[in-house]
Amino acid sequence: MAPSSTSPSPEGVVIRPATKADLPALGVLGASLLRAHYAFDPLRFMMPRDDPESGYAWFLGTQLKEEDVLVLVAERAGGVIGYVYAALEPQSWKELRDAAGFIHDVVVVPEARRHGVASALIDAACAWFRTVGAPRVVLGTAEKNEGAQRLFSRLGFRRTMIEMTKEL
Repeated sequence: MAPSSTSPSPEGVVIRPATKADLPALGVLGASLLRAHYAFDPLRFMMPRDDPESGYAWFLGTQLKEEDVLVLVAERAGGVIGYVYAALEPQSWKELRDAAGFIHDVVVVPEARRHGVASALIDAACAWFRTVGAPRVVLGTAEKNEGAQRLFSRLGFRRTMIEMTKEL
């Protein structure tokens, strides 16, 4: 259940629910996220194959239909410059975590970074989580993504888990 109205953000940027028409742009952004993570650690993250843009667009398209999922875009001058993909997640004994809002993706085109777009997307997702009763918000970030970690810290997120990987 997405917010019903658009909300203004940084100068000239509108945060609004994603639509099917946005999927090609979301696919490009999602594939850039996949490539960035693979570059951080190719042993840990999925290798971008063939056409990750179409794959990511398809995947996010499946998420647009889910009741407990939110996909918002940041739009400027009619073009998508970023998105956030968030969902309500139930209690997890596997993760030793109570129910929570989970921000799965947040990505902004390089030329729009450091202008408050990612902050606005995360703030909008957190506002939605509040309206649907999520008691907390969890997210993860790549170990080498120091810029994202600084952003998340500035927005009030704290470190709670460290993932460790061993190749077999």
